Amino acid sequence: MAAVSFNESLASGPGDEGALVVEIRDRLTEATIKCSERCLYQSAKWAAELLNSLPDVVDHDSPMLGSDAPTSSYRMLSTSYDDPQEAALEAREAGKYLLAKSLFDTKEFDRCASVFLPPAVPAGGLAIFEKSKTRTPTSTPSKTRRSKPSETHSIPRLSQKSLFLALYARYLAGEKRKEEEGEMILGPTDGGMSSNRELSGLAKTLDEYFRARDAADPQIKRAQGWLEYLYGLILARSKQEELAQEWLLRAVRLNPYHWGAWEELSHLLSSVDDLNAQLSASILPQNVMTLMYQIHASIDLFSTTDSNTTITTLQSLLEIFPTSNFLLTQQALFYYHSKDFETSSSIFQELLVNDPYRLDGLDHYSNILYVMTDRPKLAFLAHLATSVDKFRPETCCVVGNYYSLCSHHEKAVMYFRRALTLDRSFLSAWTLMGHEYIELKNTHAAIESYRRAVDANRKDYRAWYGLGQAYEVLDMGFYALFYYQRAAGLRPYDAKMWQAVGSCYAKMNRVEQAIKALKRALAAGTYYETDSPAHSFNTSTSGKGKGSQARRITGHKLLDPETLFHLAQLYERIPNEMEAARYMELCLAQETGQTSVAPTRTKTRKGVHRQNLTSPSDPPSASQHFEGDGDGDTEVLSSPSSAASDATEEVSPEHNTIDEQPGSNTGFGTGTTATTSRARLWLARYAFKNNDLDRAELLAEELCMDGFEVEEAKGLVREVRGRRDAAG
Repeated sequence: MAAVSFNESLASGPGDEGALVVEIRDRLTEATIKCSERCLYQSAKWAAELLNSLPDVVDHDSPMLGSDAPTSSYRMLSTSYDDPQEAALEAREAGKYLLAKSLFDTKEFDRCASVFLPPAVPAGGLAIFEKSKTRTPTSTPSKTRRSKPSETHSIPRLSQKSLFLALYARYLAGEKRKEEEGEMILGPTDGGMSSNRELSGLAKTLDEYFRARDAADPQIKRAQGWLEYLYGLILARSKQEELAQEWLLRAVRLNPYHWGAWEELSHLLSSVDDLNAQLSASILPQNVMTLMYQIHASIDLFSTTDSNTTITTLQSLLEIFPTSNFLLTQQALFYYHSKDFETSSSIFQELLVNDPYRLDGLDHYSNILYVMTDRPKLAFLAHLATSVDKFRPETCCVVGNYYSLCSHHEKAVMYFRRALTLDRSFLSAWTLMGHEYIELKNTHAAIESYRRAVDANRKDYRAWYGLGQAYEVLDMGFYALFYYQRAAGLRPYDAKMWQAVGSCYAKMNRVEQAIKALKRALAAGTYYETDSPAHSFNTSTSGKGKGSQARRITGHKLLDPETLFHLAQLYERIPNEMEAARYMELCLAQETGQTSVAPTRTKTRKGVHRQNLTSPSDPPSASQHFEGDGDGDTEVLSSPSSAASDATEEVSPEHNTIDEQPGSNTGFGTGTTATTSRARLWLARYAFKNNDLDRAELLAEELCMDGFEVEEAKGLVREVRGRRDAAG
């Protein structure tokens, strides 16, 4: 990929590295100033933080060393230095620009826009027009059209900087009115249908401007990328996503160090395939920003594809920006989505120590602490965030997670509502509020919360999974299956997703599909190499301690006993008791982590490629999981060298066999659990049924010592001894 080739160019000599740092510093300085001039404060903050994370590079041969001259060229005013025409326009508009920027900073967006553009009629419809002198009381009203906010106006001759500021202010004025028209979060009249009424007029104005510019400047030499970004933003809000992506790509090519354009572009990606198409087509600029975008988009898509490439790119960028809060946050999120909660938590903790007043990303940190059930740290984080700024959505989410962990779900809902009142597009709050409504048994409110989360971000697998949970509670199996499948398509290597899909198939008596889904869950569980199944997202239904959630990297892959037991039950329903017995044996083997029992299969097609799940360079796409013959079984081995067969492999489950090989007790297992005890009881009854009295008695006596299913085990021992006495 293009980004990878540029990543290789970062590994250069010391001299080249110093020149690269100097160039990046100048570009980030310029981006910070230009974003601030155009009131793009979030992008300016991002660039400034990245700028200050660069190491100092001292040129010892420079004659300026030790002098009072600045080491960097800070162009504070008139940034269009390379375009004399734009510079002349900006100089002429300097007074108006300063007035407009002051009005923007005081959030008087309509006044700011009216400094450069003809004012539109206010929403209240003030009577500022003179009445027609020829009108009589009996005459019909005049058909004269009045200007509306959505109508276009002739664009005066302005610099691109002033035009951007005016149009952006008008866009934010529409967003402000949309928020004011909105009702209480999930209130009686809150349908989530409010829209920005300025979008159509702004789109027409910019379309007219670009047509005139292209006619006057066919080679587009004077384009700066700011108006292209604004047009892409407006098109994205108008749901014209393909056209928006085209204009945002133009924006990042013209102005690659504007992070806001990259962020909007990542929101338009629907899958990893879209990202790979952009990277492989070489349509992105070849610089460090493309690597930033690749990392951010991959993590935002919860992608497990090329995870080694993602972490390698992160390490390379951290060598250039060693103290970047953004990159460290992305690294923490990478480990969070990989279920390495301990590592992710330690990175967030380091970020908090280095910058205790930074609230960005703390909602993710609170999710991690929730999953780890680390109540003391979560309480400290809630107090810290509240002392910094109690009216930030991140703070409200942290406090809401704390109350949820304390089982105060009503208070948690109150704080998540407060977060959404501050920012209706804050995705985490919608999803977390849905979880709380599930706990409160308010499924209809939970469904609406999850739907709003999906509307904000279709790539959020947690919201899709929550919708499946809610509909499963309502016994609407087909709806639940659809949403679970969407979640599994976004997270194909998350065992929890496939377990939910298999459970739905089982309830619908589609046993074959349920078996295939649960086998995929086993493959996904081995991919993560966890010593106990960890939850994919924080719901307070877990009820498990911190020790059960921690992740430990090992060379041994432990299968989920619960999934193995359910698979055995499904085979028993077919009925196929021999296959059920094999999976019960495998379930029992997970107590000690022995590698002596493993299911294998006879393949009906030769030459099937096998991939090691510990380094999934090319996992199956989402479409392979649900369409055609791609819903085949996935091979799972209970050994350190386990692998999964290709997703399109055709398998004959009736020919599955169990290889009995001498295994060793590695000490890495679940120990005796309720599930493995149920499997032991089933195997004891199966042995008794097949007249294998010695094995039945041995298993039943083990049950008596384990403390699970004791009464049933004692009864079985009596039956075994009774049959022996009768036979003797």
